[in-house]
Amino acid sequence: QVQLVESGGGLVQAGGSLRLSCAASGRTFSRYAMGWFRQAPGKERDFVAAINWSGDSTSYADSVKGRFTISRENAKNTVYLQMNSLRPEDTAVYYCARDRAPWTGVHTSQNAYDGWGQGTQVTVSS
Repeated sequence: QVQLVESGGGLVQAGGSLRLSCAASGRTFSRYAMGWFRQAPGKERDFVAAINWSGDSTSYADSVKGRFTISRENAKNTVYLQMNSLRPEDTAVYYCARDRAPWTGVHTSQNAYDGWGQGTQVTVSS
């Protein structure tokens, strides 16, 4: 089972930026699409962004398009989420996840993922 460890969360003022990282264990990271999801207090976990195994295909939730960028470094077993122009409504616990199957495109449903990190808190103050 893959182990995923997120980092980079914190407290930031509205309009600020954060960069989240997710480090994966094992030798097969480069074969799998990766995704970022978030869960705000009292709400369901929602899709944020995803990237395919090679990094040349991405998908974003409408609420973050133009502000967030997902990327990956397969040599470092790491996927990133660059978050700019942060808003109070971006406050949530952010999770990274690994796709169930290798060599796939991007997926927006959390049912397509079977490996999850512990999450990192992002708090945006107004």
